[in-house]
Amino acid sequence: MIDLDRRDRTGRSADEANAAAALSVTGLTVRYGESIALRDVTLDFPARSITAVIGPSGCGKTTLLSCLNRLTDLIPSCRVEGQVRLGDTAIHDSRTDVVALRRRVGMIFQRPTPFPFSIRRNLELPLREHGGLDKTEIAARIEQTLREIGLWDEVRDRLDRPAPTLSGGQQQRLCLARALALRPEVILLDEPCGALDPISAGVVEDLILNLRERYTIVIVTHNLGQAKRLADRVALLWSDGRGGTLIEHGSTAQVFDAPRDELTAAYVSGRLG
Repeated sequence: MIDLDRRDRTGRSADEANAAAALSVTGLTVRYGESIALRDVTLDFPARSITAVIGPSGCGKTTLLSCLNRLTDLIPSCRVEGQVRLGDTAIHDSRTDVVALRRRVGMIFQRPTPFPFSIRRNLELPLREHGGLDKTEIAARIEQTLREIGLWDEVRDRLDRPAPTLSGGQQQRLCLARALALRPEVILLDEPCGALDPISAGVVEDLILNLRERYTIVIVTHNLGQAKRLADRVALLWSDGRGGTLIEHGSTAQVFDAPRDELTAAYVSGRLG
């Protein structure tokens, strides 16, 4: 019998999964002015798997996600302590190239954010700015990426139409394609289905599952059913009024079916939060 406390869905032990961590967070504390958003969080995100970060509103889930590609830099009052590493790169080191970092760590937000340009231009822009590709290579990369996210057949004849004319689900897939076009190592998803209808959300969920073998994926979600369907591993954050803290993390089966902490058991059962 497999010990759910020691194995994730790929069959790796916890030690093996940690050894394969693509992202590693150690002693992370985040402050906005005098307010503590996260307090002393230590967590590994294994490579080529899906980690879901769950917890009630205000527990620091989006703050944690923003630390992973330094979007926190855009908030003047934000101070980050501790360490976040992407492989051998110390993300918050002053010498780290933030532009290069965000090529390696793409982010998708809750509401689709296509640029107010054509579908083609939405993908050309990052490739021209950061991809180092010529015109022929850019065209090939656009088709390849749109095929990867299952959008090519839907838009191939209207690439020069405005991206905002797409449906909400198509816009979200286009935003994902825009991130994938740069061939990142990590994809951050902040409630990616939160603004979509159930059918579009199902399409995006299937896409996320199809990407899991090639990318390290971190998804923030309030939807416990979604976390259970998608994730290999789950981390529960909670705030006691003194900043969000990590309550429990482990394989999805362990966290949902055999939680170690009473707070986790109450939350995943719907009795709390």
